Amino acid sequence: MAELNTIARPYTKAAFDYALNKGDLDQWSDILAFAAVIVNDSEMKRVLGTPSLSTEQKAELIVSVCDKTMNDGAKNFIYLLAENQRLLLLPKISAQFDQFKADHEKSVDVDLTTAFELDQELVDKLAQALRSKLGREVKMTSTVDQSIIGGVILRANDLVIDGSVRARLTKLAEAMNS
Repeated sequence: MAELNTIARPYTKAAFDYALNKGDLDQWSDILAFAAVIVNDSEMKRVLGTPSLSTEQKAELIVSVCDKTMNDGAKNFIYLLAENQRLLLLPKISAQFDQFKADHEKSVDVDLTTAFELDQELVDKLAQALRSKLGREVKMTSTVDQSIIGGVILRANDLVIDGSVRARLTKLAEAMNS
């Protein structure tokens, strides 16, 4: 997995720099996300794995599916990926691109999981505390998972803060068993 991220990084950096220079970060993020969904489709993976198709035909296939959303730069990028046999890296490239974009915009997406629905005032206070701690603008999404019993789980990139009752009970059980 780390190897795929390493291979994808130069392509992501090139796409990001191009989009930044053109002022099209949002559009490129959408294009890459859409292309990533397409190449992740099981039928598309089968077709892209067909050895009888040329790299140009594979690129044309993706471009034809995405045509309405793609600009010329993105089309050229898809052809470059196909030429280098890197089309299946599009999901990694899309994820890395969004990370570069968030870093550039000084923002972070935070997933908040709670056992019960929180009122908006409490979510806003939590977002403000995270803004102060992380030094970034926080985009909060909230989900309810009653299996955590109580508390919260926060996920922001590679940072996970698990303050759930379920996690505390698991730690207690491990301590009692050792």
